[in-house]
Amino acid sequence: MDKAILCALLIGFAVASSSLQAGERPNVIVMVADDLGWNDVGYHGGDIDTPSLDRLAHEGIQLDRFYTTPICSPTRAALMTGRDPMRLGVAYGVIMPWDTNGVHPDEHFMPQTFKAAGYQTAMVGKWHLGHAQQTYHPNERGFEHFYGHLHTEVGFYPPFSNQGGMDFQRNGISINDEGYETFLLANEVSRYIRERDKTRPFFVYMPFLAPHTPLDAPKELQEKYKDINTDLAPARAGTTDQTRAMAKRRGEPSARPMYAAVVDAMDQAIGQVLDTLENEGLNDNTIVLFMSDNGGASYSIGGADNAPLRGGKAETFEGGIRAISLLRWPERISANSKLEQIMSVMDVFPTLAEAAGIEAKNRRPLDGRSMWPAISEGKKQPREDYLYFASEIPVYGHFNLTAFNDEWKLVQEIEQGQLSIEVTNYLFRISEDPNEYDNLADEYPEKVAQLSRQIQQWRALHPINGVRGHISPPPGWRAPLDWASYPIPLSELQGEATTGAPPSETSLRGMDFLHGERGRILYDCPPPRGTMRETLAVQPQCPITGRIPKY
Repeated sequence: MDKAILCALLIGFAVASSSLQAGERPNVIVMVADDLGWNDVGYHGGDIDTPSLDRLAHEGIQLDRFYTTPICSPTRAALMTGRDPMRLGVAYGVIMPWDTNGVHPDEHFMPQTFKAAGYQTAMVGKWHLGHAQQTYHPNERGFEHFYGHLHTEVGFYPPFSNQGGMDFQRNGISINDEGYETFLLANEVSRYIRERDKTRPFFVYMPFLAPHTPLDAPKELQEKYKDINTDLAPARAGTTDQTRAMAKRRGEPSARPMYAAVVDAMDQAIGQVLDTLENEGLNDNTIVLFMSDNGGASYSIGGADNAPLRGGKAETFEGGIRAISLLRWPERISANSKLEQIMSVMDVFPTLAEAAGIEAKNRRPLDGRSMWPAISEGKKQPREDYLYFASEIPVYGHFNLTAFNDEWKLVQEIEQGQLSIEVTNYLFRISEDPNEYDNLADEYPEKVAQLSRQIQQWRALHPINGVRGHISPPPGWRAPLDWASYPIPLSELQGEATTGAPPSETSLRGMDFLHGERGRILYDCPPPRGTMRETLAVQPQCPITGRIPKY
């Protein structure tokens, strides 16, 4: 046989094999609710109609101990990278409109891995992971298509603005689509699925605004829930219960009816996407992961209900971090099943990559682990090491912290004043006391001391200029008229991340050591250990430029 013909045949066979493998790969849709409460879904016995979520629970697996950070941007950073948001500098607060922060451009995002494996990638919804420079934009983080908002709190009806600036775009260009925001997202995802390249699988990220404040919903849904029960069980957390009590004393109407209407609308949008998959014949080979970005906002204006869990959004009790999550893949997952092992938002990236049979392309070590063996085969994957989460929202200098594994959980509330620090500890045997009634801190002071120290060491990973709980802008700051025009284009940015001051390598390493547990000068660098000489001996792996170290 002629060599040229043989070569052509071999190339054709390789292409056909590759196409076959790509065709067999599952499509992936990741849906994220914004502040959904534990008791706000039908399959948990809630009084809001959620037939679409109930369907996912019946047809797939309930991730019953799925943990997120207690607030928005840190959860999204962990979801996209599989890495601890503390080391990313997005742990204590959310990225506000006046912030210039984002996730370091050297960090690898989940859609980049799927795109490299031949997937079409799209994001439809709320970003909230950086907007000041184009390097932080969704289209630079692996999403070929972006339809939605850079910020949160843009409202559920036009003009979809934040701080008075227009915030609704398609791939960097502002749009004026009319309608209810939740339904617009469902329409866009459904359109994208119908008009996809049918020779390639797709990866879709669908982060809803719902049911985040400011709450609003179609009139017929408001009418449907006008008489819903508003006498919710206490959250058993000071901040949350205080806001409810104050609102009641002032005679303010409950947020619960409007919240329920917003959740119902979100469920309808989810149902529309599920119907689109079914109509396109994609049900069996599409992974649908649903999760909330944190526990429900159960304070007065939030309207959520996390009972019987303690606390809510921004708090590190279970109600703030144990989130609703479901996964459906009919070809591989047993229907109506439940995973009762701990899974965190950092585990999503490696889990979905393994499920899809593709290689995660991250070059920095993942902090998450694949839970696919536990989900698909029921294998035990004990959590002996600790997970850590934090929040400094809404009061600057007031921290909610936690460290927990399968057995123990420490919750710390730290009030940082100008001349004092007050620490309140709650210690639970979380495996025996999942609703956190029995504080064992006085009974086990050694365990409190041990976990407290571990939290301190973990917090030392935080970049000193990472996101903090700044809920108001710098004095005199002004918002743009159009947020799509706000990110500085790549052509107007230098090619490398700046090192800041002081400029010399020796000074930077010395300053990093001097900061100790206060935070990192050098990005993604181990905290100081022992003497400066001992610390510098391990820090050559920490590059001054911020480029990826060679581990």
